[in-house]
Amino acid sequence: MSNNPRKVWIAISKLLMYRTELHAIPLEKRLLLRFLNLSLIDMMQFEDLSKMLIDLEVDDIADLVQEKLEEGAEPQEILGALTRGMNEVGRLYEENEYFLPELVLAGETMKAAFKVLKPHLKTGDADESSVIITATVQGDNHDIGKNILITMLLSGGFEVIDLGTDCSADKIVQSVREHKARIVALSALLTTTMREISNVNKSLQEAGLRDSIKLIVGGAPLSENLARELGADAYGADAVEGVRKIKDLLEE
Repeated sequence: MSNNPRKVWIAISKLLMYRTELHAIPLEKRLLLRFLNLSLIDMMQFEDLSKMLIDLEVDDIADLVQEKLEEGAEPQEILGALTRGMNEVGRLYEENEYFLPELVLAGETMKAAFKVLKPHLKTGDADESSVIITATVQGDNHDIGKNILITMLLSGGFEVIDLGTDCSADKIVQSVREHKARIVALSALLTTTMREISNVNKSLQEAGLRDSIKLIVGGAPLSENLARELGADAYGADAVEGVRKIKDLLEE
């Protein structure tokens, strides 16, 4: 079946037109088809939002989000459309149709949309049971990859506490304790700073918090083996893989 919602909707709509044939289908299956049809129609109403994010229209997306809100759209429906757009950006990146510049711009586009949307989201719209703390380790001021990861996590409904760059182990420990985080995601872009990951791991152990959280790391000098050596539970080669690994860790 096509991945294009419009094509799928048209196909199901045509199917629903054949009333005499449909009457031969059991009631529960007819109801399922009707539900799918209505759901796809709802998706179509927000397709322009998803497309604008995929097309990286960073200057226009905030206005469209505001327009949808003024028309009475549910904030969670808008978030769903943005999430579908980010998921498609992630797919394009993994298939080498988009590259790092597009991924960065997609993150900026999502942030512009989320800035308008966030005040309208209820507290319960975020997964508060899965607080994620992000930080670039002490001595390192790089944050592009971390910011893309944050944007993708927010689009997925996670609550993210970003501690910024050049972040000490003590600050991370304090935030884990304060927010009862389940995931700590660390970025280290320099070979001279990646050893700070080990310091964070040790500090979490000394504070008695290490068993209650999962530690994932990313950055140019790292690898899966090196991440394990430094005490991490997982390694993400990029933001897209990082989101997938975080979801896996939360299911453990």
